[in-house]
Amino acid sequence: MKTQNTNKRIRLIMDLRRKGITDTNVLSAIERVPRDFFVPPQAKDQAWEDIALPIGLGQTISQPLVVAFMSQALELSDRDKVLEIGTGCGYQTAILSKLCRRVYTIERHKDLLKDAEKRFEELKLRNITAIAADGMKGWPTINGIDQAPFDKIIVTAAARKEPPQALKDQLKVGGIMIIPLGGPGEQNLMRYKKESEDTFAVKPLMQVRFVPLLPDVTDDKNDMAYSA
Repeated sequence: MKTQNTNKRIRLIMDLRRKGITDTNVLSAIERVPRDFFVPPQAKDQAWEDIALPIGLGQTISQPLVVAFMSQALELSDRDKVLEIGTGCGYQTAILSKLCRRVYTIERHKDLLKDAEKRFEELKLRNITAIAADGMKGWPTINGIDQAPFDKIIVTAAARKEPPQALKDQLKVGGIMIIPLGGPGEQNLMRYKKESEDTFAVKPLMQVRFVPLLPDVTDDKNDMAYSA
């Protein structure tokens, strides 16, 4: 089984290269983070295929191409402090943790967050701080400490027309935000580069499909939020 998984990883990395992922650090992170660790038992045989998979609560783990593309578009360095909106199962978070100094991640589903934190602990990912909160409000002040501004921000759920103002405010000048925008069936992944306190250079990157960006912390009994 170990040899089989190794072969599947190699095939996936080669596939991502063919599809335009050129950042060797991103490819290395995809290869090193065990995607099968983040999917339900019934989906493990598909974990290394370039497809999205269900993770429960109406959520999905994004296909590796989307994870790799978003990570590459952030232009990460090992000095960056990154804010992630939508922890989900924690797979994208784990990839980010291999590419930057620290990840601050917000999830509105408490059950998903609890499971993700267990995975981070088992994988010994020590540079991740995760909380259950309203991601549309950005990272909250905790014990009088503000973590903003962030070097990079990644959002793994789709806002309707533009990023929430709180996220724009928490991005440092010169920083990059990657976020899907649009309604169902018409979403585009967008790159926002903050040029001054109130101006952004905006660039569309690719068409995507994400669940909607929603406010508040859910009780996990009825609605849907993030995929990651």
